[in-house]
Amino acid sequence: MNDTAAYADVNGLHLYHEVHGNAGTPLVLLHGGLLNIEIAFRDLIPGLATRHRVIAVELQGHGRTADIDREITPANSAADVVALLDHLGIGAAHVLGHSMGGAVAMELAVSHPDRVLSVVAASVTVRPEGMHPDLMDSAKHATSDRMPTAEDFTAMSETYARLSPHPDHFQDFMTTLSSSAADLRGWSDEALAGITAPVLFVQGDRDFTTLEHAALMVDLVAGSQLAILPGTTHMQVTGHPALPVLLEGFLA
Repeated sequence: MNDTAAYADVNGLHLYHEVHGNAGTPLVLLHGGLLNIEIAFRDLIPGLATRHRVIAVELQGHGRTADIDREITPANSAADVVALLDHLGIGAAHVLGHSMGGAVAMELAVSHPDRVLSVVAASVTVRPEGMHPDLMDSAKHATSDRMPTAEDFTAMSETYARLSPHPDHFQDFMTTLSSSAADLRGWSDEALAGITAPVLFVQGDRDFTTLEHAALMVDLVAGSQLAILPGTTHMQVTGHPALPVLLEGFLA
């Protein structure tokens, strides 16, 4: 397997990325907020790399990529992904994004349709009201079965401290991301209807996104598909044992 780790200077970022495998079509992996390649995709990459050239990216302020003085939005991050594809000499790729990374994947499908072969958007919304009420009411966080666990937050803070160029900024960075709704603003019905790439929506049945909103997204994006993973929270989606099988069938 051909595995490399490198940085690309794109749009003012020193963007960390890894390339795994060298066979098949390119597949970009985009993690969620406060996550990184290790937490989000460590169990997925080995299998995917046997069938694809996997490009795993650590987005602005995440993992080994330093933050810069720029709002973290789907549009900005999508532009970074396009610049990285240019840097790597890749015209178009499959894109798998989770949560914040899923919003970036959707932005690529809407605004950069010539750069995506297909999109797997996991744990996303296309409207703020698509978020489950538990997430919008801080009084319910302690008792909700949808929230990240203490172990999840420990993993996020420990890997941030180990990988980040600014390891002491985790709390500030978490506050910045929590106060931003950039990845929830969504897109117009017309923009979603204009998506031409095949789209697979994936989410857990105890995800941040309501099941009703998942059904709405399938209605809004023509020809899209939906997979609901049973007994699965937001943080468990990319590690669910059924996901590799779903991806193999869809990406083929």
